[in-house]
Amino acid sequence: MAKTETKSPNEMSFLDHLEELRWHLIRSTIAIVIIGCVAFMMRGFIFDTILFGPKNMDFPTYKLFCRIATFIGFESDFCADELPFTIQSRLMAGQFSAHIWTSIWAGFIVGFPYVIYEMWKFISPGLHATERKYSKGFIFTASLLFFCGVLFGYYVVAPLSIKFLGSYQVSSEVTNEFDLASYVSTIRTSVIACGLIFELPIIVYFLTKVGLVTPEILRKYRKISLVVVLILSAVITPPDITSQIVVALPILVLYQVSIYISKRVIKSEKKKEAKLAAERAKKS
Repeated sequence: MAKTETKSPNEMSFLDHLEELRWHLIRSTIAIVIIGCVAFMMRGFIFDTILFGPKNMDFPTYKLFCRIATFIGFESDFCADELPFTIQSRLMAGQFSAHIWTSIWAGFIVGFPYVIYEMWKFISPGLHATERKYSKGFIFTASLLFFCGVLFGYYVVAPLSIKFLGSYQVSSEVTNEFDLASYVSTIRTSVIACGLIFELPIIVYFLTKVGLVTPEILRKYRKISLVVVLILSAVITPPDITSQIVVALPILVLYQVSIYISKRVIKSEKKKEAKLAAERAKKS
């Protein structure tokens, strides 16, 4: 098991840090496996309700777009009875493999707060006491952003991708019969990618703390960031302008929030430096 003795971060060698990290990763993996086992036993809910939800036209996203189109007075494919594709498994172990890996990814998504908690326990000893006070706030904020991204990916990106790709045909002679692994991968990529992208403010916060990012840098490369955002949107969405704009908008909002966060961090650091300088001046 892990060592019972706790050493100061300044006393720990590089190998001690690796050992500490190893146990944090082991505990995180155990949590993911346990939750994954629970998800494995909830096969009907995971697949029929969650994964195959965006395949049905009564999915909330399709109904919302249908109502909007009806209200405006336009005809829309979102009001169709069903999507013109079927899902099949061409490999002998295809369904079992999809079941296993889906359970593992479900374990990661649900167990994300605990994984963040373990990572925070690893890095927090190297922080100041005043910075460690915000650990609970960090874990809550990081988890909230991740789950918001997951929900955005599931209710916006995934259904738009499935609707576009599932309805796309080069000829009426070709029918869409997707493999189970391909369908699951589309939803998984949309959900995980959006969840991680929504962590942008947290990433900028830490990069600002270590001095790698400043508000000026973020403003300077705003146009380049816009291009990067559009590329990311093109990667995780179908190749139509509407879907890319829908995905790009929240990412751009997160980028603006990140600039504000970076500005607050810099301001806070300057206040600390001024306070320390004043205390030193009094002592001298």
